[in-house]
Amino acid sequence: MRSPGGQCDGGRPLPIFVSFSGQGGVERMILNLSQGLVARGHGVRLVLARADGGWLDHLPVGVEVERLGSRHTLTAVIPLARYLRRHRPPLLLAAKDRAIKAAVLARALAGVEVKLVGRLGTNVSAALAGRGRLKRSLWHAGMRHFYRRLDGLVTVSQGVKDDVVAITAMAPDNIRVIPNPVITPALAAAARQSAGHPWVDEKDLPLITAVGRLTRQKDFPTLLRAFARVAAEHPARLVILGEGADRERLLGLASELGVGRRLALPGFQDNPHAWVAASDLFVLSSLWEGSPNALTEAMALGVPVVATDCPSGPSELLQQGRIGPLVRPGDVAGLAAAMARVLAAPPHPGLLRGAVSAYTMEHSAAGYLRFFDELA
Repeated sequence: MRSPGGQCDGGRPLPIFVSFSGQGGVERMILNLSQGLVARGHGVRLVLARADGGWLDHLPVGVEVERLGSRHTLTAVIPLARYLRRHRPPLLLAAKDRAIKAAVLARALAGVEVKLVGRLGTNVSAALAGRGRLKRSLWHAGMRHFYRRLDGLVTVSQGVKDDVVAITAMAPDNIRVIPNPVITPALAAAARQSAGHPWVDEKDLPLITAVGRLTRQKDFPTLLRAFARVAAEHPARLVILGEGADRERLLGLASELGVGRRLALPGFQDNPHAWVAASDLFVLSSLWEGSPNALTEAMALGVPVVATDCPSGPSELLQQGRIGPLVRPGDVAGLAAAMARVLAAPPHPGLLRGAVSAYTMEHSAAGYLRFFDELA
C-alpha cells in the first residue's frame, strides 16, 4: 500500500471521507490522525461531505482538502463516486456510520476497485437504547447490509468492536481496535496556558471539571446531584465545559440543589486543557461513549478521575476500576461517594499517564498504517 516515501500507491495521498459539521470529537480525532500520518511521511487528503465548523482553521500542514459541496453525508454519494472514478485511490477511510454507508454506495456506483475501511467511534446499541424498537431494528438492518461490504473496520475500543460484531455478525478478524489519537505534542503546552477564570487562575477551593455537550448522553444532571452531596460536606466548585440544549435545565437544577454559585458553565472552550489540568478531579458521568477522549486527556495530564462504567471505553481506560473508580450510570450516591474518595486520596499522576500511553497520535497513526498494509 505504501511506497518507500510513505505515500499511498503511486505517490497519491490517502483519502479520508468525513463530514466536518461543527466542533465535534470526530473532527478533532481525524485531524490528529491526519497529523500523525503526515508525520510518518504519508500524504492525506480530507474528502469532505460538509466543510463547516472551526476545525478546518487548525488543518495540519501537509493535509489536502477536497470539498464535495454537499450539505449532508448521504447526499455526497454521487460526488464521492465521481471522486473515486477520477482519482482511483487504492484505499478510502470513511469516518462515522453515515460516511461508511455513503462510501459503500459510492464505490458501487463508481464501479472501481478500492479498499473501503470504516471508522466507528460510538457504541451504537447504547446510543439507540432509548429509541423505539422499530428504529433500532432499521438501524441494525442498515449496519448489517453496509458493514459486511467493508474490507475492514476500525473501532476505538473493544466495547465498540464487540457491539458491532453482535449487530452485524462481521468477522472479528476484519475489525481492528485502534486507540484514538488523543494525546498530541500540543496537549501539555495547552495545559500550561491560563484559563482566564478566577476559579482556575486564583484557585482557593477544590475544582471539579467535566467536558462534553450539554445533552442527555453526558448525563450532567446526575453529576450535579452528586456534586451537591460532595459540596455539602467538602466545599468545592464544579465547571462543565461545553454547549448544548440542556444548559437552562442544568442551571435550574443547580439553583434547586443550592449549588448555583458553585457551578460554572463557560460554554465551549478552545482550550479546555488549561481548565482540566488545574482541576483536582475530572468526572465522566456519561450514559454511553465509544472511547471518551476527555477522560483520556485528563488522565494524560495526570488529573484524578472518576467515571461511569458505561458502554464503552471507561472500563478499558481505567483497567476495570484498578486505575480509578467506575460507577454505575445514573447512580448519584455511588458517584458522590467515589468523587469524595478520590478527592481525599488521589492516585499518583504517573499511574494515570501510564494507563493511556497507547492513546498518542504516533501510536494511533502507526496502527492505522499497519491495518491498511494488512488489507492490501
